[in-house]
Amino acid sequence: MTFSVDQLFVWLKHVLVGWFPADWAAGVSMVISSGTIIAVFATLFALTVLLERKGLGRIQNRLGPNRVGPYGILQPAADGLKMLIKEDIVPEKADKVVHFLAPIVMLAPILLSYTVLPFGRDMQALDLDAGVLFFFAVGSSAEVAVFMAGWSSRNKYTLLGALRGIAQMISYEMPIVLSTIVVVMMSGTLSLTDIVKGQETALWGPLRLWHVFIPWGLLGLVLFLIAATAESNRSPFDLPEGESEIIAGHMIEYSGFKYAIFFIGEYFGMFAISSLGITLFLGGYTAPFTFLDWVPTWLWFFLKLLALTVFFIWVRGTMPRLRMDQLLGFAWKFMMPLAVFNIVVAGVWFHTATLLPAVARWGLCAAMIAAALFALGRAAAGRRYPKRVYRYAS
Repeated sequence: MTFSVDQLFVWLKHVLVGWFPADWAAGVSMVISSGTIIAVFATLFALTVLLERKGLGRIQNRLGPNRVGPYGILQPAADGLKMLIKEDIVPEKADKVVHFLAPIVMLAPILLSYTVLPFGRDMQALDLDAGVLFFFAVGSSAEVAVFMAGWSSRNKYTLLGALRGIAQMISYEMPIVLSTIVVVMMSGTLSLTDIVKGQETALWGPLRLWHVFIPWGLLGLVLFLIAATAESNRSPFDLPEGESEIIAGHMIEYSGFKYAIFFIGEYFGMFAISSLGITLFLGGYTAPFTFLDWVPTWLWFFLKLLALTVFFIWVRGTMPRLRMDQLLGFAWKFMMPLAVFNIVVAGVWFHTATLLPAVARWGLCAAMIAAALFALGRAAAGRRYPKRVYRYAS
């Protein structure tokens, strides 16, 4: 295999696998791929936590972590050490087996979802023809983990937090899947690698035809990011663990490293769903312009992932938390109709390919989306919420 900067890690993997007997090649390749994914994203998790705490500190006019190491850069290591040595307390009446398994059930499927994500050219652990379907299939078990944690703790607050979390996750899974359907329809494939390759064609001059540059792709990306924020339990959708209402939600009775696994799982889930959004709408590992193809594809992918991570941090620092009724109403009364309508827009884009020039098609689809947004906005503005009545125990 020839060496190039773009294929550096693929070349290293081939070299390492070549050191072992041929019968061991498949197993060694699997171990190397799995270990690399876990190591890279664990490091990214530590850096993201530090970046988030520093960024939120600046947004809120404070310094953030600045005591452990130069400029606080060793704070993630201190936090990890604290979680490792912290006492693991399990409630006396808890279902100890389910209580123990819940963090594992949360993290393991998320790690599985990374196997179908193309992080660069030829850098995919498992290239499945139904990669999109596999991603959502393994990711849907997060609701089970949340319910296991809430129910097994034998605590009313944890159960309430789990039910709120499940309601939120199910509500926003529908828009996120529907926003993905338009890409599958227009690409004609469920393979994530083929979806990326379909975005390598030039749109105008050196600019590539990423799906975000098409009206249905732009609306799909907006819906995807909003739903991904809710799925990742990020502010302003962090209702399952609203500190002012139900303390830490389904994680109240967890401490030590078990709590850390839930915490890691949320960030790993954010990285996974962001990576899927990059693959579907932002060209995956491709450069935005053809004259930038000399930059390694894996570097482009992680630069885009960094940009989305900064976006999530910025949203957390600026947006207030929603009420539960607002959160669910927004999903079912606004995002769901808009996601279904986006499928219609994609169909119009496809069937007018031979009837209208590209600019006219773009304008027609954009006008359809603007009309739908106006109609849904007017419907929401005309909706009156009943006056809240508070009742107190006598």
